Amino acid sequence: MADISLKEVALIIGVVAACYWNSLFCGFVFDDVSAILDNKDLHPSTPLKNLFQNDFWGTPMSEERSHKSYRPLTVLTFRLNYLFSELNAVSYHLLNLVFHAVVCVVFLKVCKLFLDNRSSVIASLLFAVHPIHTEAVTGVVGRAELLSSIFFLAAFLSYTKSKGPDNTIVWTPIAVTVFLVAVATLCKEQGITVVGICCVYEVFIAQGYTFPMLLDAAVQILRGKGSIPYSMLQTLLKLIVLMFSTLLLVVVRVQVIQSQLPVFTRFDNPAAVSPFPARQLTFNYLLPVNAWLLLNPSELCCDWTMGTIPLVESLFDIRNIATITFFCFLGSLIFFSLRYPGDSSKTVLMILCQKNQSQSAWRPVFQEMRNVLSGIFIF
Repeated sequence: MADISLKEVALIIGVVAACYWNSLFCGFVFDDVSAILDNKDLHPSTPLKNLFQNDFWGTPMSEERSHKSYRPLTVLTFRLNYLFSELNAVSYHLLNLVFHAVVCVVFLKVCKLFLDNRSSVIASLLFAVHPIHTEAVTGVVGRAELLSSIFFLAAFLSYTKSKGPDNTIVWTPIAVTVFLVAVATLCKEQGITVVGICCVYEVFIAQGYTFPMLLDAAVQILRGKGSIPYSMLQTLLKLIVLMFSTLLLVVVRVQVIQSQLPVFTRFDNPAAVSPFPARQLTFNYLLPVNAWLLLNPSELCCDWTMGTIPLVESLFDIRNIATITFFCFLGSLIFFSLRYPGDSSKTVLMILCQKNQSQSAWRPVFQEMRNVLSGIFIF
């Protein structure tokens, strides 16, 4: 893996600054009002422990009206902004710009694991300036995505160092990975999904298995004609440790929200409260919509609530063709990447495994899907 040069870092920072410098004068808009202006957790007079007892908007997690968005580390950065500049919006936007530059630099590091140096730089520059990231960078509340992305990518980079000489296990990077996953999750919930990427990387990239190889090994073991190879046992051990650590994080997360799910209204998320099959058809349709926005980001929106995208309520809706086409294309890529060995299939696989689970509200759905799909598109 090639190192990142100072010239590459300076180039990325310069491009990010040129692209987003005007965001410094945007002020507070939309959700920034609730998360910043109306959030008492930012004030120095509020006990610091409240950040770990309240949701992203300053509402106690125990209350039914809580959004259940537990992002205390993101709120902590807002509090630091308030400590130095109170409600001067410029400082908040400046820190967002800095975090976006950091994300792009770390993304460059990840690209160099799978691409040549020139392609990696181009991919990172495209990632830096792609319009799909505008909301995450220019909206102060978008800092949750930025922080989570930093630790998400850092956790993956750490895990790639867990394979030692002769396929031995190096436990320190795994411990660092678990810690970074926890930090990413405390910035925004989808940070925990990096564990799935680490598992795919371990099986198909680090160990070089393909689906036919795994299937053949399983058949041989079930027929009693062979035993589990030592290298495969080591792989299983690493995955078990990783998954067990993730399970503990999930248990803690469930305890924090007191086993209660947030309550969304039809205004927040029409599809979530719609009956079958409108709910399923609409959520599946969001994937091709976001994929198209990556290719043609001409109709972006700052708030995806209400009826921004009309519900897909019938199997005969013409938009279902887009959904079917998208999943056929996605399935073909998955088949190629799992069926055949080689660098190209490995790169495709690592792109595809960055599929995050969406949350329950329209806006988080679009933010998370766009962020993940943008990485896929740039790769």
